[in-house]
Amino acid sequence: MHNIKNLARLGVLLTTLGIVALAFAGRASAATGMVPRPGGTGGTGDPAGPTTVVRTVVVGGMPGWQIAAIAIVAALVAAAAAVLLDRFRPARRRPLTAAA
Repeated sequence: MHNIKNLARLGVLLTTLGIVALAFAGRASAATGMVPRPGGTGGTGDPAGPTTVVRTVVVGGMPGWQIAAIAIVAALVAAAAAVLLDRFRPARRRPLTAAA
């Protein structure tokens, strides 16, 4: 029972850290992603030279069937772990004895 409490606390800690990381990532300013213009005034006014156009090309990624396969396997692993945990918990309980 002590191990289950420790695992629950670890899960809460990891979840909290994940939420904090998502909060920081979501609050990142758009200014951190700006590219300064060469020879310009930092984006306020006309740059001294020509502007360079940057185009992002997205190639690859993960196909939908792989995402679905990962989700199915994760669900099966979670279900198997829940069944095993449920079966082993009653085996470790101590039998109740009447007080004499």
